[in-house]
Amino acid sequence: MRLVMVLDCVDADALADFWAVALGYRRGPFGAPYVRLTDPGGRWPDLLVQQVPESKSGKNRMHLDVQVLDVAAEVERLVAAGASVVEPAHDDDGFLTAVLADPQGNEFCVIRPPDGDDRLAEI
Repeated sequence: MRLVMVLDCVDADALADFWAVALGYRRGPFGAPYVRLTDPGGRWPDLLVQQVPESKSGKNRMHLDVQVLDVAAEVERLVAAGASVVEPAHDDDGFLTAVLADPQGNEFCVIRPPDGDDRLAEI
């Protein structure tokens, strides 16, 4: 078994550029309506950016959390790459969390786990 994440959008080619920069992924083999992004280190699941005819409406039912050590620096980097801030960094039960949207409106979080959290060792 292997996990692949799929993200719907109206322009897969353009959105793949953003997510490749955001995640440090590379474009892999793909066929329309998909663009495959792969982790060059092979640790994380592939992300398929899937072109669909309709734009996003309503709240995402699933989203990505990007865990980092420096939320402010990562938010700044992602905004420069084309993201927008939906909710500025705030405390979410001990997790410093900012909610962003990619250039096509898909929301995702940038999170720093609390000090002492074992997940910090994975970052």
